[in-house]
Amino acid sequence: MGTFDFLLQGLLVAAQPMNLVYALIGVTLGTAVGVLPGIGPALTVALLLPVTYKLDPGGSLIMFAGIYYGGMYGGSTTSILLNTPGESSSIVTALEGNKMARAGRGGPALATAAIGSFVAGLIATLALAFIAPYIVKLALVFGPREYFALMVLAFVTVSSAFGDSTLRGLTSLFVGLTLACIGIDQLTGQTRLAFGVPDLLDGIEVTTLAVAMFAIGETLYIAAQGDRGPDKVEAVKGSVWMSATDWARSWKPWLRGTAIGFPIGAMPAGGAEIGTFLSYAAEKRLTKHPEEFGNGAIEGVAGPEAANNASAAGTLVPLLTLGLPTTATAAIMLAGFQQYGLQPGPLLFATNPQLVWGLIASLLIANFMLLVLNLPLIGLWVKLLTIPKPWLYAGILLFATLGTIGANPSVFELGMLLAFGLLGYVMRVFGYPIAPVVVGLILGPLAEQQLRRALSISQGDITVLFTSPIAAVLLVIAALALIVPLILRARGRGQVLAQLAASED
Repeated sequence: MGTFDFLLQGLLVAAQPMNLVYALIGVTLGTAVGVLPGIGPALTVALLLPVTYKLDPGGSLIMFAGIYYGGMYGGSTTSILLNTPGESSSIVTALEGNKMARAGRGGPALATAAIGSFVAGLIATLALAFIAPYIVKLALVFGPREYFALMVLAFVTVSSAFGDSTLRGLTSLFVGLTLACIGIDQLTGQTRLAFGVPDLLDGIEVTTLAVAMFAIGETLYIAAQGDRGPDKVEAVKGSVWMSATDWARSWKPWLRGTAIGFPIGAMPAGGAEIGTFLSYAAEKRLTKHPEEFGNGAIEGVAGPEAANNASAAGTLVPLLTLGLPTTATAAIMLAGFQQYGLQPGPLLFATNPQLVWGLIASLLIANFMLLVLNLPLIGLWVKLLTIPKPWLYAGILLFATLGTIGANPSVFELGMLLAFGLLGYVMRVFGYPIAPVVVGLILGPLAEQQLRRALSISQGDITVLFTSPIAAVLLVIAALALIVPLILRARGRGQVLAQLAASED
């Protein structure tokens, strides 16, 4: 069967009434959390993990993907009207979008963001459908050595991509890897780091850790900052629709943003932020109206928003084909797969093709839903910005606690939720990224398993990891991903010191 046949089968799965309901719930929730500053799709999916563990796996994963796509859409509303990005990937949109809103052109700014997101999401989802089978064929030749090298690459790139410091990212990763060692060793049957506590013999629940780090930690961090005063929301004046000139100036940036965002999102060290900055730089260089940049250029909204949504589909390429998360939301979605006993990767395409292709096809449906939801209901999304912060974050705390009790009614589990929530708060205060902790807990046992298999086959010869060309290349890339950012930061620091010394002279 070809890709078209699989995609058609996936559309039949995604078009089932209950799956359509799951998709609608996902995109609605995603748009809402994208609009609200400080609440991203990763936090929302983490909150829903304990609530959905008894639901249908396919429907739940379709809902999670809808939240991811919806969060990318909704983030532009806050950036344009409030000059406060709901997501880090919407930072660039605020540069030109808020200037357009202040000039009375908030409607066209929101329209080009929504339509650009639709165009990019549609093209990128089709690209995902056609590229994924080829990566799966390549991954099927992987053995234990190659998979371990791939895990090392994922660890390094995730640690480097999140946060401003590679060292802090690696520290967070090792916290997650340490937590992954707790429990019973699957090979020897010995207990590790359980300290005589029976509740720790089964290890740390990924769901509990994700909810605690993303929801409890974020809530405590926001509460600790106190009341910063009300934010000014720019009113949407005039028509929400775009003029013929706006269309003419937007369609090329949409396509260029898609071409930039998708491959960057698919890279192990990708992420939407990089694509949006590159798209903005490209539009600034290619524009026929350079004087408008910095004062509300529509190209500066169209291109980055397209890159933003294209990267979301690109992120699903390594997640579905190799089981590697490259964003915080993808890491939580990986936890969602494992919650149902599923491991994303090449074997999932062979053993459960209906689920995978139904999930991919649901993204096409989600795109149409989001286009209908975003433009006509813009007034509703703006009203969400008026929800008092204490009510909002108190609701998150309550929902996180009730969800954890529902999934695992245990006093010990609630204690773990609070302890990890405090850990997440402390890490945020000191600038340590959260996502590497969750990635370390999820992928740590898999990396250990593949390393042990490789060493068992080679009878303990560690050099076997470098005799495989694919494994060797992956390990070299991992080393470069670790060393190059450190060198660049050191050079940048040296240049700053040189400039300071020159200014003192």
